[in-house]
Amino acid sequence: MDNNMEERLLSSEADSTSNLKGRIWDESKKMWRVAFPAILTRVTSYGMLVVTQSFVGHISQLDLSGYALMLNVIIRFVNGILLGMSSATETLCGQAFGAKQYHMMGIYLQRSWIVDLVEDDIAIAAGNFSLWLLPILYSFVFSMTIQMYLQAQLKNMIIGWLSASSFVLHVLLSWIFVIKLNLGIPGAMGALIISSWSMIIGEFIYIFGGWCPQTWSGFSKAAFSDILPVVKLSISSGFMLW
Repeated sequence: MDNNMEERLLSSEADSTSNLKGRIWDESKKMWRVAFPAILTRVTSYGMLVVTQSFVGHISQLDLSGYALMLNVIIRFVNGILLGMSSATETLCGQAFGAKQYHMMGIYLQRSWIVDLVEDDIAIAAGNFSLWLLPILYSFVFSMTIQMYLQAQLKNMIIGWLSASSFVLHVLLSWIFVIKLNLGIPGAMGALIISSWSMIIGEFIYIFGGWCPQTWSGFSKAAFSDILPVVKLSISSGFMLW
């Protein structure tokens, strides 16, 4: 009888260990399903700036110093503000998705565009240093908010693949414009602009093309109503992360 009890205890312990390993594996897969596209997006997005810096370094030391200054002072400053403000989109879209109010997610996305696009600090900061940065900085408005919008729906992989594709395109265009065509700074910055907006165009195609049928039903006038709470949440989030 003691032997039978011992066998049952050992069997129960083995089953418990097996179940624990299975649960850990399942949770790891769920975590990496979200984490891997996010990591890929962050690495490739920042990698585009690094690639541009490396190609600018082939032009001249003076141009490299100027680009490094713009990268540190402008992009990181404005990017920090927009990251904080786009977190409001993540909060609102996450709440709407959890409450199954899917139609509100598209409206929140449009409201975030309205709030961010009228932010004068972006244009002022870019205008003081370089007009080349203006289209890049405004591309952040769409890329960050759309990423939050898609992540709230667990559509992470499309973000990662689009970001990786734009990175490959950026390396190719930078090599052609700077090395082959010898276009200098206009070529390097032009490659960055084209690559940055190629990802956004891909996201637009994904959203407007019908791959988000529950959350995107077209542009709506409702985006212009009740916009003050979005402004307050965006500003508070921006100050918190900045």
